[in-house]
Amino acid sequence: MSQKKLHLAGKVAWVTGSSRGIGRAILTHLAKAGANVIIHGSGPDSPRAFNEGESLQAIAHGIEKEYGVTCLPVYGDLTQESTVQHVVAQIHDKLNQIDILVNCAGGDIGAKGLQASLAGKPEKNDAIFIALEDIRTVLDRNLMTCILCCRAVAPEMIVRKSGKIINIGSIAGSIGREHAVIYATAKAAVHAYSRCLATQLRPYNVNVNVVAPGDIVTERWKASRSYDRQKTEIGDTLDRYGHPEEIAQVVEFLVSQHAGYISGQVLRVDGCTQPWPA
Repeated sequence: MSQKKLHLAGKVAWVTGSSRGIGRAILTHLAKAGANVIIHGSGPDSPRAFNEGESLQAIAHGIEKEYGVTCLPVYGDLTQESTVQHVVAQIHDKLNQIDILVNCAGGDIGAKGLQASLAGKPEKNDAIFIALEDIRTVLDRNLMTCILCCRAVAPEMIVRKSGKIINIGSIAGSIGREHAVIYATAKAAVHAYSRCLATQLRPYNVNVNVVAPGDIVTERWKASRSYDRQKTEIGDTLDRYGHPEEIAQVVEFLVSQHAGYISGQVLRVDGCTQPWPA
């Protein structure tokens, strides 16, 4: 493996929600670049939900074997502060510190979970008639997980005057929309929180940025909607859906030394779906 691909050697990266989909692609990309990584899911077998693996442990073993890095599996509900603290303690015990935090846990998933129709999307998924339980679940899953993990990890970065935080937002957080309203609201809040956090951490040399994907083809994404199959392939046009690796490449750049003076930004990765100022 070339030295260029090992620019994150010695770093420790925790990617929440990395058992499948976009999070898994980010985790794999950072491991390929030399980082020791922490794979996280809601449970030890969460990769099975959309047939993306048998268990966190099995995926961790495969990453370690392929890339020669440490991959620590952790799991738990990150909407609970006690769980976040427990997971961070596990990471510190095994890997000493967290240099990179990528908050990818989230999704437009209501109180009934992934087993509900359309891969968990809330019923009556609008601004008025959505169930209160679904509102709280979607806000917790997308916003509170981000806030709680940042609160748990940022203090050690402040002490070291070094660290990178990437929060995964969405282009849904940049526009008004009729459907998936609470999800869009939560992601807009992630964008705002990240800008505020970046401002607070600026004196401590800690970069905080948001990557806001457009439509990205994952197994859950396909199970949660109707879509144009012709747009799932990468060809000679940007008029298509994106792929998890295209998000992972941007995250890798933002946690590298090449992005050392970039902070407080929301970078849309959407193939020009939203070509206007954030």
